Amino acid sequence: MGKLIYSMITSLDGYAEAAEGDLGFGAADDEEVHTFIDEHFQDVGTYLYGRRMYETMVFWETAHTDPDVPPHILQYARGWQAAEKIVYSTTLKSASSAKTRIERTFDPDAVRELKAKAEHDLTVDGPNLAAQAIAAGLVDEYHLFTTTTVVGGGKRFFPDGVRLELGLVEERAFHSGLIYARYRTH
Repeated sequence: MGKLIYSMITSLDGYAEAAEGDLGFGAADDEEVHTFIDEHFQDVGTYLYGRRMYETMVFWETAHTDPDVPPHILQYARGWQAAEKIVYSTTLKSASSAKTRIERTFDPDAVRELKAKAEHDLTVDGPNLAAQAIAAGLVDEYHLFTTTTVVGGGKRFFPDGVRLELGLVEERAFHSGLIYARYRTH
């Protein structure tokens, strides 16, 4: 049985998407962070995406074709390419990556069954899709990568109206100032 993991970079004030601009310094080009993420997510067999997150992440489908790509980026790209991807979208006509299927609606029972049959972990990526998985009680772990920036608004990592009792499993501070914290549901 696989775990369903919700993991995103967040601002210091808890936003997974800023209303304006990005979430600040701390992860995008940091080799230490990329290497850590690759090590922690190498057992992911399936990524669950909404359309917008998928369109951001599909970069990894061709990242290996850049002749100047650093080894830590290449390593992550290879892992991403090897995994299955499920994109939940009512508007996306076709996938632009291999091992990808499109579902029109998020079905909690289908995801529950997918978790039960999975030999590897799954991730749910993006605050909108994650909110549905959280509401259905499907998320087993939360991995937050918190930047040093306060953005003042946007889409929160955790949806409004949710109360969770979580246990801290792991934490780490990176040289960039980024803080990683992994929590498990009780």
